[in-house]
Amino acid sequence: MAPVISINGFSYRYPDGTDGLYDISLDIAGGEKIALIGPNGSGKSTLLLAMGAFLHGHGSIVVDGVEANKKNAKQIRRAVGSVLQNPDEQLFMPTLLEDVAFGPLNMGLGDEEVLRRSMDALGIVGLDGMKHKAPHHLSAGQKRSAAIATILSMNPKIITMDEPDTSLDPRNRNNLTSLLKSLKQTLIIATCNIPFAAALCKRAVLIDSGKIIADGPVEEIITDEKLMQSHGLETAAIPESIDF
Repeated sequence: MAPVISINGFSYRYPDGTDGLYDISLDIAGGEKIALIGPNGSGKSTLLLAMGAFLHGHGSIVVDGVEANKKNAKQIRRAVGSVLQNPDEQLFMPTLLEDVAFGPLNMGLGDEEVLRRSMDALGIVGLDGMKHKAPHHLSAGQKRSAAIATILSMNPKIITMDEPDTSLDPRNRNNLTSLLKSLKQTLIIATCNIPFAAALCKRAVLIDSGKIIADGPVEEIITDEKLMQSHGLETAAIPESIDF
């Protein structure tokens, strides 16, 4: 069975000449939950942008059988839903329902289907009772869930998230972890929070200086003290309650 994302020898250089990614090769199977870990500036966010066809370099990225290039960008973004680090960048309509409906409407779906998808997405994240609320009145945790709902309403096969636990307190972080574990989509999550990665993902990919340093079971990578410390990361124990 072909991977849902296949990256082969992909490199990207920023317009100022800085190398962002170098010779990245990575296969991701459908339904996997993968943590991209690494220090700030390591290339995690850049790789997520490349997967969503928001930037283009050398080498190839194939998403759900389609080459991720400028020509196919619209098709790629139907397959890959991107949850941004700052949820306020995805919440800009007067009400939460309008925000969640924005994507399906722009897909050209009928009103009934848009409403059904939007309410289903709000129900999944537990915000269906707040559909008429203004997004800027939501708490940080609710905004994070709302941003996820804007992506779920478009029913992508793959969801990428950039530091989704930023600014969340422990309770909201645990709620987010439970929500993400319940999703059936392939999840690719960039995070510096190693305990969060351990609680959510079975596989970790360590990136530093734009290169893949390690790729394997999360419990092996995050408990390797020498490896983690050499790349500016803390080790973490695997939570006993997590069933791998």
